Amino acid sequence: MTELLVRKFIKDYEDMDHVNVRTRYGLLASVVGICCNLLLFGAKLLTGILVNSISVMADAFNNLSDAASSIVGFVGVKMAQKPADADHPFGHGRIEYIAAFVVAFLVIQVGFSLFKTSVGKIFHPEELVFHRVSLMILALSVVVKLWMAAFNRKLGKRIQSTVMLATAADSLGDVCATSATIVSLVVFGIWHVNVDGIVGLVVSVLVMIAGINIAKDTLAPLIGQAIDPKIYHQITDFVEQYDGIVGSHDLIVHNYGPGRSMASIHAEVPSDVDIEISHEIVDQIERDAARSLGIFLVIHMDPVQVHDARIQELREMAQEVAQGLDGRLSIHDFRVVEGKKRMNLIFDLVVPREYSRTMQDALKQQVIQRVRERDERCFCVITTECTFCSEESQEE
Repeated sequence: MTELLVRKFIKDYEDMDHVNVRTRYGLLASVVGICCNLLLFGAKLLTGILVNSISVMADAFNNLSDAASSIVGFVGVKMAQKPADADHPFGHGRIEYIAAFVVAFLVIQVGFSLFKTSVGKIFHPEELVFHRVSLMILALSVVVKLWMAAFNRKLGKRIQSTVMLATAADSLGDVCATSATIVSLVVFGIWHVNVDGIVGLVVSVLVMIAGINIAKDTLAPLIGQAIDPKIYHQITDFVEQYDGIVGSHDLIVHNYGPGRSMASIHAEVPSDVDIEISHEIVDQIERDAARSLGIFLVIHMDPVQVHDARIQELREMAQEVAQGLDGRLSIHDFRVVEGKKRMNLIFDLVVPREYSRTMQDALKQQVIQRVRERDERCFCVITTECTFCSEESQEE
């Protein structure tokens, strides 16, 4: 079904790197969400009125909030499609995140309203009316929501949309909520025990949790999050594949909406190569990155000595000392300034973000001491810094 809808309604659906194609995916997901949730709302509301169940009606209004969320998402995707202008040179892509945050707020609000109603039903329960048809409708709702979760998850992974993945998680939360409602009706039908208010309370909490999770997922890129290791390696490997590039470091990626990013990186080039040649290579990489990766990439050149065996030996020694203290440490921008009686080894030391300033200072002293133990002529001049890549994900 998913592939059928994609092929029928999305032109050039395989060109997912194109902004317009990506937008069509978002619009398709929004329209499907609106239609399915409105149908579920009508069916559940009618069922809830027939059986006089607050938990069923709570579940119905949860679907209505999902439909409203899809409408907000539809508007957000359309507005995010607006091209860059004089006031917004990086486009309007972040509107999609703002729309998703509005959706999260709506979901939380609905959950809180249902929470208050359910508490009232616990203290003042009303008689339920058991109908098998209501169970059938709710069971059908579970099937529809499971499909919607799979639908949004599949499309979300395809276009790397955090909003659609959050919607998929919300749909799974709805599956749990509706299943709980079915349990309350079955309990009443078999044992004539009214747990409607309690189950409604559980449903409301699940709805609020889903809203909070959506908010967390959409606020992260707005606040600024660490680089995903897959993206980190994709960009660094892309830069380092070119002849004339020795290595890279200090990659920073700025997200201006799904599929809209700019990045800066330091590329190491041989110091004995003409600067105009290295500059031409860097320009070519920037052009190719825009075309192949869809990223506006800015490259800073760092000249390094690659043909001096003595300098390479000293660099390897410094790297070995650092990793002997912590295997997660790395160095870059290594250079040597030689005097008559001493050599200054100047380099940047990349440390985990958990290191406090005091820990970094202590670490630098340990590196300086251990390097001098190996070669008393060497004095280290160290600048510590943290990576912008997600360290937790790297460990996984």
